[in-house]
Amino acid sequence: MNDLNRYLCLELGGESFAIPLLSVREVIARPDTTPVPQMPSAFLGIINLRGQVLSVLDLRLKLSIKPKDSEESAVIILDLEGYRMGVLVDRVNSVLPMNPEEISANPMEHATGKTQHITGVFRHDEKLILLLDVWKALSGEERATVTQQQAKKAA
Repeated sequence: MNDLNRYLCLELGGESFAIPLLSVREVIARPDTTPVPQMPSAFLGIINLRGQVLSVLDLRLKLSIKPKDSEESAVIILDLEGYRMGVLVDRVNSVLPMNPEEISANPMEHATGKTQHITGVFRHDEKLILLLDVWKALSGEERATVTQQQAKKAA
């Protein structure tokens, strides 16, 4: 099975989510972050990752999920729409291959516009895993924070 059908499975507040493996650059232990005044509330701040300054978003706060701080918290470094950022999660579980025929549509996508970031649902071992598009979960202000921060670095 190719990478297009592989997902990184993670936990947020005890719930299972997955993001496309192609958007994942690496997974790192939770680093110290430097807070930046007047950033959107879900952003923890910035980190220096081998000379590159990246914004870090607490994905739990962004999705209104009660954080479950533990030793297993990690930051996933993502490439999204040409921009790199980190997202804090409670735990990274595994990489799963998913057959597209086994992915159901988001049953809530027509009920509210607030779930556009959920691209599907996958059933695995009696659990439901929500497939997540992190870029779609970001507001316009949050996307601007990521793009402006990287534009400053490039200048």
